[in-house]
Amino acid sequence: MAEPYSVRVTVRGYETDTQGHLNQAVYLNYAEHARWSLLQAAGISQARLVGQGVGPVALETNIRYRRELLAGDEVDVTCEFEWGDGKTFRIRQEIRKTDGTLAAEVTAVGGLLRLEERKLVVDPREVFKELATDHALFGL
Repeated sequence: MAEPYSVRVTVRGYETDTQGHLNQAVYLNYAEHARWSLLQAAGISQARLVGQGVGPVALETNIRYRRELLAGDEVDVTCEFEWGDGKTFRIRQEIRKTDGTLAAEVTAVGGLLRLEERKLVVDPREVFKELATDHALFGL
């Protein structure tokens, strides 16, 4: 199996809380940044999704915090899609310091929403196959 898609982020001082560590909500921003970066790397822009009448939706997100992150820390945020047979898919992500220390694990359940109907696409995997120029990034 190939290495998961990854993007590097540097923790900025304004993202930290009064204890000096990364604010808990910012972990979600990093995870979201990695997901959109993967889509873009696979050839799927927001405009392209909207042009097809669909948009990704988050249905559930869980974060397991492992180690604190401080201003100036560099982290790699991974992103891997897992496909089932239904309308949803899982996304597994890790946020790791460059020394390999696991700082957080993010798991999410997502889907693709038909924007006009406001209903989930029956088979999101097929839509991603149609839109992506690099299927390997989605594990397809």
